[in-house]
Amino acid sequence: MAFSLSSISLSISILIKKFHFSPKFLNSIGSYEMGSSFSVMGWSRTSAGDRSLGTGLGDLPESCVATVLAHLDPPQICRMAMLNRAFRGASSADFVWESKLPSNYGDVIGKVFEKDEGFCEGLCKRDIYSRLCRPNYLDGGTKKVWLDKSTGKTCMLISSNGLAITGIDDRRYWSRIPMEGSR
Repeated sequence: MAFSLSSISLSISILIKKFHFSPKFLNSIGSYEMGSSFSVMGWSRTSAGDRSLGTGLGDLPESCVATVLAHLDPPQICRMAMLNRAFRGASSADFVWESKLPSNYGDVIGKVFEKDEGFCEGLCKRDIYSRLCRPNYLDGGTKKVWLDKSTGKTCMLISSNGLAITGIDDRRYWSRIPMEGSR
């Protein structure tokens, strides 16, 4: 059985555009109890109306699916992982998530998790991406850094306590007056 990358890509893009993975569609795909998944996309109907096992998306090689998933946005990859085992396995490939991480993610991990020496030791790129999408504090809690879930771009929030006037670190020019109505 041979699949071309363009036919796989076309099939996946049709799924994304047509169904938008509504709850009704996800329920029609199969059950997801106890971590097992079952896809009815591989079933075809015969003339008698019986269901027989045919060729479907679950028969695609994981490497082909992973190559296509690498071109999708992270939320779309996560939705595609719910289709069947092949898609779930392909969505865990490191090269899929490596392209979603910012180029300086090693530096970000070094700053944020400097106390956790072995943070990246047993984690795959998907888990690193997931962990970096959560707000992470650094510099004593004066800064917060995270990745935007959709784009993978680095976001940073700096509190007023983390700011300083360059060249003039004199209390006369920079005084914090707590007020009752402020946060």
